[in-house]
Amino acid sequence: MKAIVVYQPGGPENFVMEERALPTPGDGQVLVKVKAFGLNRSELMTRKGLSPGVQFPRVLGIECVGEVVTDPSGEFKPRQKVAAFMGEMGRAYDGSYAEYTVLPKNILIPFESPLPWELLGATPEMFQTVYGSLHIALKIKKGESLLIRGGTSSIGLLAAQLAKNAGLTVISTTRKPESKGALLHNGANEVLIDDGNLSGQLKALFPAGVNHVLELVGVSNLKDSLQCAAVGGSVCMTGMLSEQWSVADFAPMEFIPAAVNLTVYDSGQIRISKEHFQTFLNDIEAGSVKPKIGRVFKLNEITDAHRLMDSNAAGGKIVMVTD
Repeated sequence: MKAIVVYQPGGPENFVMEERALPTPGDGQVLVKVKAFGLNRSELMTRKGLSPGVQFPRVLGIECVGEVVTDPSGEFKPRQKVAAFMGEMGRAYDGSYAEYTVLPKNILIPFESPLPWELLGATPEMFQTVYGSLHIALKIKKGESLLIRGGTSSIGLLAAQLAKNAGLTVISTTRKPESKGALLHNGANEVLIDDGNLSGQLKALFPAGVNHVLELVGVSNLKDSLQCAAVGGSVCMTGMLSEQWSVADFAPMEFIPAAVNLTVYDSGQIRISKEHFQTFLNDIEAGSVKPKIGRVFKLNEITDAHRLMDSNAAGGKIVMVTD
């Protein structure tokens, strides 16, 4: 089988395609034929050597969709469609940047869908992250307001659709004025141009602040995002587009406004149900949700795909297909 391997951290040129023997699943594992997978910022950080504890060489990839080849336990049947959701995939063990991969059963969700693989490949981590951030971490409710910091990212675009469908007023941000129309078309009620100091702009529209903030840029904006939340409101830091892990000299009493809640969502720690994932796929089929695909690449184009992710110019989810 073909696999994309990183032997040492660095740029996209460090990927090596090589032939490997087909892996054999052990107890609690399933051999999956990878059909497609989305690229994620965490993989970019791992490739650069910024993910603590990851040892090289490593086959990256924290998600995929595909078909079961072998399950020694018999729980999953051959050719059954499955989606894989993180669980240290591509970090502690080899992930989805390959034609086949061996995965723990507990990170697999079976599904049924006629959607094409290149669209299905965009869904696992994107849906889990958005659904978990909105419904588990922020606990959104109809009639509330939501600020999405990093609105042009694939997560931000999907979050705006799901929040709008749930009856929220959505404010999305972008650093580029030319992206305003696309964000409004995607479902945002308001679009703010983000210069890193957003709270003044936001409170001109919502003097008391918003009920919820979904922070996708990361710690570089986090203090300002906390200032955008209303008393009793919540901020969920989910993304790290800024590629920073921590806040220097963090002093909670100075950093967090009184009675504003700060939380995070990490899809590696909390699982969504197969019922929620299947409902999401059904909604895509029905046309009520339209995930934004930036570009689709073949497996041997992984270097170009990562260069596009580095540039932040994809305009949606980058998806790799193996066939």
